Amino acid sequence: GLMQPKMADKIDKITRKDFPDGIPAFGTDALRFTFASLASTGRDINFDLGRIEGYRNFCNKLWNAARYVLMNTEDKDCGQHDGDILLSAADRWIVSLLQQTEQEVIKGIDNYRFDLAAQAIYTFIWDEYCDWYLELSKPVLTNPESPAAALRGTRRTLVQVMETVLRLIHPLTPYISEEIWQRMAPLAGIKGDTIMRQPYPEADPDKIDPDAISEIEWIKNFIIGVRKIRSGMNIDPRKMLPVLLQGGSPVDKERLDNNLHYLISVGRIETATWLNDGDEAPKSSTALIDDMKLLIPLAGLIDKETEVARLKKELERKISELGRCESKLSNAGFVDKAPAAVVEKEKAKAVELENAIKNLKEQLDKIQSL
Repeated sequence: GLMQPKMADKIDKITRKDFPDGIPAFGTDALRFTFASLASTGRDINFDLGRIEGYRNFCNKLWNAARYVLMNTEDKDCGQHDGDILLSAADRWIVSLLQQTEQEVIKGIDNYRFDLAAQAIYTFIWDEYCDWYLELSKPVLTNPESPAAALRGTRRTLVQVMETVLRLIHPLTPYISEEIWQRMAPLAGIKGDTIMRQPYPEADPDKIDPDAISEIEWIKNFIIGVRKIRSGMNIDPRKMLPVLLQGGSPVDKERLDNNLHYLISVGRIETATWLNDGDEAPKSSTALIDDMKLLIPLAGLIDKETEVARLKKELERKISELGRCESKLSNAGFVDKAPAAVVEKEKAKAVELENAIKNLKEQLDKIQSL
C-alpha cells in the first residue's frame, strides 16, 4: 500500500496481520531493483511484494543466463587472445541492441529516471538476451561443423555482452553482478579486483547494425508465427513441422536461405518450401509476416477426433462464461451500483470472450474440413 508517515500506525497493524510470521525474504538485489523500477517522479509508490518476487525471478534469470555463458565459454577460446572472429547475424544483432540499451540507461540516469533505466535493462536481459540470443547462439555452438572463427565470435559475444550488462546493472543489483563478474571478466580479457572500479558502459553508435536488427526481427516473427500455430492447434512443441511459404519478396527468400539453421533449431521446423504462383495450398494454419504467408499443413499433424472434441469442450466453456458475463452486464443493479472500473473490466472480458469464441469456431471449422 501507500507508505505515508501519517498512516504508520495503520500500516503497522495491517502488516502484522497480513504477515504474522514476518515478511518473506526476496534478497537485497531484488529489493533494490524494485525500488529503482518504482522511482518515477511525482507520485506515491504503491508498494507490492509481488513486484519484489518478480524481480527476484529476474535475478534468477540473470544468474541462469550467466551459468549458460560460463558453461559454453570457460576453458574455451573466446577471442581474448586474438584470432580470427566471425560474427553471426545474431551476434551483430545483440551487440546492436546493447548499444541502444546503454543509450537508454544513461539517458534515464542523467534525467534521474531510474525507473526507465531499470526497465531498459530488464527488457534487454529478459526479452532479448535470455529469451532470444541465448537460443540463437546454440546453432553455432552445437554444430560440429562450425568454423573456429564462428565459435570464437559467438563465445566472445556471449561473454562481452554479459560482462557489459553486469557493469550496466551493478548500481542496481551490486551483489549478484559482482559475484558473476568475478568469473566473467577474465573471459572478456578484463583485469581488476572488483566490478566497482570498472568504467560504466558507454554506447558506441558505430556498432549498431540496422541490417542485422532487421534480419533477426524477421527470424523472430517467423518463429513466433510457427509457435502461435502450434499453440492454437495444440501441436506438440517438440514436433518438427513442415512449413510452406507463399508470396514474399526476394529479401524474404534470401533471409530464409541465410537463416534456415536458426529456424530449424529454434523454431523446430523440418522443412521450408516455397509454393509457386498458382499452386494450391493444402488445408493449413496460417501466419503472416508482412507480405509473406507462412502455412503449416495440418493433415497428419493432429488427431482429428481428439482435437475436435477438445475444441468443442473449450467452446462450450467459453460460451458459458460469456453467458454469465452478459447476464451481469444486462443487470441494471450491477451496472448502476458496481464501481465503473469493475463494469469496464466486465465489458472488456465479454469482448475477449467473444474474440476467443470466434477463433475457436474458426479452428473447429478448419479441423473438421480436414
